[in-house]
Amino acid sequence: MKKIIFLCSLLFLCSLAGVAQQFALIDMEYIFQNIPEYEKANKELAEQTKKWQSEVEALQQEAQKMYKAYQSELSTLTPQMKTQREEAIVKKEQEAQDLKKKYFGAEGELMKKRQTIMAPYQDKIYEAVKEISQEEGIDVVIDRASAMSIIYANPAIDISNEVLARMGYSK
Repeated sequence: MKKIIFLCSLLFLCSLAGVAQQFALIDMEYIFQNIPEYEKANKELAEQTKKWQSEVEALQQEAQKMYKAYQSELSTLTPQMKTQREEAIVKKEQEAQDLKKKYFGAEGELMKKRQTIMAPYQDKIYEAVKEISQEEGIDVVIDRASAMSIIYANPAIDISNEVLARMGYSK
């Protein structure tokens, strides 16, 4: 009886091993770092971001100067002049906030440009991962860069270099 239970258990475990899923990892950050065109585009984006940031900062500084001038002249201003200056300061601050939102908001120029830069490379990576997965019988591919819960992974299941090679960037 014990032998039958043991054999049944062994057969059950063997059948589970036969249907086990194959996993692989990729590291999107690593892949992007090894694509020269992406790095170049990313540097251009960083330069554009600095320009936009300086525009926003210039408006904010202008609003601060207006406020300091208002504070120093406060005692000599008439109520009507105070109101005009306050409105001008608020308008300048709002202008700075609007510009900041236009460039750096959720729907801003930075996000649009980043998406424009990344989309073609993400598509190529996806296609390379799909081809490799189909050829090697891999069921699940996890991005190591975005999967915060991965504590350790065997480097043997990392296919990042294969993805780069498939895209024409040998490493």
